[in-house]
Amino acid sequence: MAATYLTSAIRQFEYYKMLGEKAIAQVTDETLFWQYNEESNSIAVIVRHIAGNMLSRFTDFLTTDGEKPWRNRDEEFENGFSDRAELLAYWEKGWSCLLDTLRNLTDEELDKIVYIRNDGHTVTEAINRQLAHYPYHIGQIVMIAKMAAGSNWESLSIARNRSTDYNARKFENEKTKRHFTDDL
Repeated sequence: MAATYLTSAIRQFEYYKMLGEKAIAQVTDETLFWQYNEESNSIAVIVRHIAGNMLSRFTDFLTTDGEKPWRNRDEEFENGFSDRAELLAYWEKGWSCLLDTLRNLTDEELDKIVYIRNDGHTVTEAINRQLAHYPYHIGQIVMIAKMAAGSNWESLSIARNRSTDYNARKFENEKTKRHFTDDL
């Protein structure tokens, strides 16, 4: 079961990474830095927070607390990027840290205890915590991008009024064990 869990968790993270990237690709550079008001976050700020969290949580994952002394979480909520390329490079740095760490875990390590702010979690619990956290913020990125793109928005999942077509295509296939992202 452990290998299945790790494989599934990695696939889920990769799916949400793809959603974020496809949403970011649909907006202008200006939109990346737009905020609805001073209390809301721009896409750039959300990216900075997600990647900063990934770097803190998954650097030396099994041996140090997930809240690193070098992390400045409050600073993540200020724009720190000069352009799209810098934003995407930091996004990729965070995702690489997370995914490389998960790909190197063993089944035996899933029950090991790791700490986040001195709170003990099994490795599985720590992964699940982030499987809830990152999609929450990626949903925010998607919502901002969708509003900004307006009628130019290209759906990231089943397009509106296309559910019947999508289901017909899915049910034409034999029942098999596969991840829902296999045909995306």
